[in-house]
Amino acid sequence: MEVSILARNMEVTPRLREYVERKVGKLDRYLPWIDEARVDLTVENTRSAAHRQVAQLTVRVHGTILRAEERTSDMFASIDAVLDKMYRQIARYKGKRRNRWHAAAAEELPIEEPVEETEGEIVRIKRFEVRPMTPEEAIEQMELLGHRFYVFLNADEDAINVVYKRDDGNYGLLQPELA
Repeated sequence: MEVSILARNMEVTPRLREYVERKVGKLDRYLPWIDEARVDLTVENTRSAAHRQVAQLTVRVHGTILRAEERTSDMFASIDAVLDKMYRQIARYKGKRRNRWHAAAAEELPIEEPVEETEGEIVRIKRFEVRPMTPEEAIEQMELLGHRFYVFLNADEDAINVVYKRDDGNYGLLQPELA
């Protein structure tokens, strides 16, 4: 597993680097096929000193992304907290992969029309890789990331789709069509 450490508004000391590499290296015990792990360490200027030290851990496993973020007043505590969160995500990921093989055929996802947005301005642009997957795999990825929606390349349709979590606990699938 390749571990990369990126720092913003701070310097990574040798002690901190060794601590991160040792702690993140233990993830191999729980998920031996991790391709890469990226640790982003940031010191933010916030009013609350209890939330200034931010640790974000992103792990890639066969095209699946697991991500966790924690904020505390101490960088070492943030690293420990983000690793605890990642261990829970790994357990959920392994459980879902195991359950997928034993589950019956997936039910059809309900399709719902997109909701109109109020006017505003673009304040952030985010670029990301899109990998072919089924809607069920996209739902799994969305749940692992803790998001309410997920954009993906539908392998069955060969088109960009969006899955989202509905307020009633079910999921929706958006399939855009050219006009």
